[in-house]
Amino acid sequence: MLLEINPENMDQRLINQVVDILQGGGLIIYPSDSVYSIGCDASNREAIRKLARFKNQKLNKTRFSIICSDISDIASYTKQLSRPVFKVLKHHLPGPFTFILEANNEIPKIFDSKRKEIGIRIPDHPITQAIVDAMGTPLVTSSLHDDEDTIMDYFLDPYQIYERFDKQVDLIIDGGPGKLYASTVVDCTGEDIEVIREGIGILQL
Repeated sequence: MLLEINPENMDQRLINQVVDILQGGGLIIYPSDSVYSIGCDASNREAIRKLARFKNQKLNKTRFSIICSDISDIASYTKQLSRPVFKVLKHHLPGPFTFILEANNEIPKIFDSKRKEIGIRIPDHPITQAIVDAMGTPLVTSSLHDDEDTIMDYFLDPYQIYERFDKQVDLIIDGGPGKLYASTVVDCTGEDIEVIREGIGILQL
């Protein structure tokens, strides 16, 4: 199903429809402040397994990120942040960044693994923010790209996404054209904060 949502004039009834699908264990493809992504309710274990199957991965081997509604939510999934790391997050979020942080004991429960790190996102996109706010729980997420291409090719056109993935997911949100580049990935688990993938976000330290 393709659902058009205007990010500049959102209908809360449409957002509630998306939340109902997520809370029912559905997979959705949605826009963000970088590329189109696929996600599910972080509190629904079976939905996370479905997401892993979609990505042709074993759940305990995945490197999915989670989308939180704001910085205060991050503490529920990570170890205590150092002051320098907190300042960087506060300066750059919401924004097109994935911050790799030390995970607390909640993350292994979600992903059925011994993961010690977790990617955290707070996209600066009204549709994504509205969904997570209305759900009250984070999204487990991964960027949507063409696994059949030798060069990672992100999908920009919602109708192209619909034609390719309609039978594999429960909902595709048309929020306008996607961006060409993924989020910038920043590793905050070591002594130094390090960019490990250059993306659309520009890190300022």
